[in-house]
Amino acid sequence: MKVTFIGAGPGAADLITLRGARALAEANIVLYAGSLVSRDMLVHCQPDAEIHDTASMNLEEQVAQYERASSLGWNVARLHSGDPAIYGAISEQMRALETLGIPYEVVPGVSSFTAAAAVLKTSLTRPEVSQTIIITRAEGRASAVPEGESLASLAAHGATMAIFLSGAGLTKAIDELLCELPATTPAAVVCKASWPQEKHHTATLGTLLDGLTADEWRLSTMLLVGQALASEPGAVSRLYSPEYSHRFRKAARDPQ
Repeated sequence: MKVTFIGAGPGAADLITLRGARALAEANIVLYAGSLVSRDMLVHCQPDAEIHDTASMNLEEQVAQYERASSLGWNVARLHSGDPAIYGAISEQMRALETLGIPYEVVPGVSSFTAAAAVLKTSLTRPEVSQTIIITRAEGRASAVPEGESLASLAAHGATMAIFLSGAGLTKAIDELLCELPATTPAAVVCKASWPQEKHHTATLGTLLDGLTADEWRLSTMLLVGQALASEPGAVSRLYSPEYSHRFRKAARDPQ
């Protein structure tokens, strides 16, 4: 018996990893975050698996399911949205399992920030523009943002920013970013990347809110900001240049 924490990916049922889908198929009990994970993902479960939506369950109730499964010798799949290492609230669950002596493993998943980049058909890193991605989130009631990690202080680095859970505080987030970034900085919002109701909007930081209805972007919205999102071609990576040698390929011609 073991508990497997699985990254469900951003939403689409076919964006789970093969390992994650296999763990779901082997689970007798499945706990999934119904407020964030699409029910379509449950297609990978065996027909007689017990399914529990954790949206209405507290930590103690979830741990009770792990204990019950352990007594029965059943496998448990705990399905988290995106990748469980990013805002997955798995640390407290893992500590409880360790205390109980219940084995567990973690299966990574496709994160919503990379899914959002795929929706926009853009790269989040570009040569001579940004080689750094800052992953952060808007402050919420469930967990405060540590001092020193305000959006303004992070924006000062000039790196690409992927701001999770930003929909409810979109206006505030943009105001903070504008304290450090030019209004012309490329920006985009992506809501429910890979879901049937997926939508996105691109603009600049100063014009992003123009024409948007804030309430329509409140849930499952990713805010991406940075010069790497610009549509201009810019510098090209040397990785595939015919003039660039590395351990697997010699340059086709000498640089002039």
